[in-house]
Amino acid sequence: MELEPTPPPPPVEPPSTCPDQSTASDPTEDDRTESKPSLSQTDILRALEVVERDSSAIAESYVDHMQCFSDAAGRLQESVLDASTKGNRYINSCLRLNEEMKGVDSLATQLKLLRRNVDALDSAVNKLLRLP
Repeated sequence: MELEPTPPPPPVEPPSTCPDQSTASDPTEDDRTESKPSLSQTDILRALEVVERDSSAIAESYVDHMQCFSDAAGRLQESVLDASTKGNRYINSCLRLNEEMKGVDSLATQLKLLRRNVDALDSAVNKLLRLP
């Protein structure tokens, strides 16, 4: 007893990624496709419609993402320029303060000398006021 070869499985149509595509088919179509190993022109056109719809959705999404990227890059550029300007102002303020602080050592020396003179004057006045 010889076994008959089993027929190949019917071709599987890829499902659409779009929700509005209906994949339901009537049973008579299934019978026809099982006997035919090649795709019909209608099936090919449906598959092309699915690819076209998906490609259009991808292109639209890509444009949206590029616009978002462009907006984000623009805002980042503005923030970097603002931070750079503020950083330069800070550096310039520090440099000015450094120049002004160079004279502080001599001023401190003058204040110490003035303090000694005031203390000496205060002592002399106290001695004079204590005399009976």
